Amino acid sequence: MLLVAFVSLLLLVPWGYKAVSLTALMLALMGAVLRRDPTREQPERLDAEDRLWLLAFMAFSGLWCLDLARSGVLLGLERGSEAMPLWPLLTAGLLMWWRRHPPLRAGLWLGLVVGGTGAGVIALYERFLLGAYRADNGMNAIPFGNLSLLIGVLALAAMLGRLCRPPLPLPWLTPALGLSAIAGLAASFLSGTRGGWVAVPLLAWLSYRAFRPFLPRRRLLQLVGGGWLLVIGLVAMTAITDYGVTKRVERAIDDIRHYVLEGDGGSSVGLRLEMWQAGGRMFREKPLLGWGEGRLEGARDMMVESGVLHPGARCHDQLHSDLVDTAARRGLLGVVTLLAFYGVPAVLFARHLRRAHDAQARVLALSGLLVVIAFMGFGLTQSMLRDVRGLSGYLGLTMACWVLLRARLIELGRQSNIEPDAARKVTMRGRTDESRKTC
Repeated sequence: MLLVAFVSLLLLVPWGYKAVSLTALMLALMGAVLRRDPTREQPERLDAEDRLWLLAFMAFSGLWCLDLARSGVLLGLERGSEAMPLWPLLTAGLLMWWRRHPPLRAGLWLGLVVGGTGAGVIALYERFLLGAYRADNGMNAIPFGNLSLLIGVLALAAMLGRLCRPPLPLPWLTPALGLSAIAGLAASFLSGTRGGWVAVPLLAWLSYRAFRPFLPRRRLLQLVGGGWLLVIGLVAMTAITDYGVTKRVERAIDDIRHYVLEGDGGSSVGLRLEMWQAGGRMFREKPLLGWGEGRLEGARDMMVESGVLHPGARCHDQLHSDLVDTAARRGLLGVVTLLAFYGVPAVLFARHLRRAHDAQARVLALSGLLVVIAFMGFGLTQSMLRDVRGLSGYLGLTMACWVLLRARLIELGRQSNIEPDAARKVTMRGRTDESRKTC
């Protein structure tokens, strides 16, 4: 139920990401303290892949905490997010518990159904009934649009995974996942968020490669045709509202042209280009450890006063790129931990995706890889890991996919061990019967 609640409420309820995560941590802590029954089956032990995952999370969290300590500040983020540097460390503890006691796979799929459908309904209500400029559900429209896009893509991958298998329980779940995928993508379109769609071609290609061996050619062509119809429908919907991703893409092209020809750094894209250049300059000045949390803002203001940076940069508490922001704040060491934070899960998911022949294991490995690739794409133009829902979404979704994947692989391993034992018993029984007949 906790996994259902986390995925469902990540975008739908303002406090959802926080309340569900704290509840899960408290239950895991209580379980670790109270569950001391020696008669129960021994839980699965962590292996080298789990330890590598934990190391990446703890390194990212540890360097962030050390950066805060040397800077002497709590955090230059939004109010209530002061504990964000500890979140990867706490997630590592929760991962150890869930590896031993994993949740149900159905919890992830049900959470995607509720979360994607809910985000789509909210976006339609805000844009068409309330006339909102951008659908955002009371939060920053960029994380809302990016996470809606991700949930839609994950729901689509889950639906494809179910189509690759024989008839399953809960037959209604397959069309429900399809509806959630459409709703999530529609919510992203109506939010006007354009940066996240940079990752869509790669996400689509990965999904196609993952399911191509398991789906008939005719079904693949139907799905590809349906995907193009969906894109056309979403573009038409935003055209009717006279605003959305398509309009913002046109504006981005105009912003780039004005920045190149006229040096206009006050537009949305122009300001991002200005901040990226400023971040690169900060990194060159302090390449090893960076400026530090809280001190980057002072360096940014000095650049504004000297005329190097557009004054509009003062309105932003981050440099609109996870890589650039991390390099400027925590230097080369920060970049290494960020790459490990992305790279370790990506490599492990990709490894299991190549090896997986089971449809359920394949869709879980693909889902985890899609989360990582999506956040890498999101992080090109937005510091998603400095947003409370962005960081919690990355941690929660990657961890859920990992523990469910490992649980499925363990289940398959046990089944493969049972089948030879059963065959051996049948053979022994046949030999016994033959010996009796001989006697």
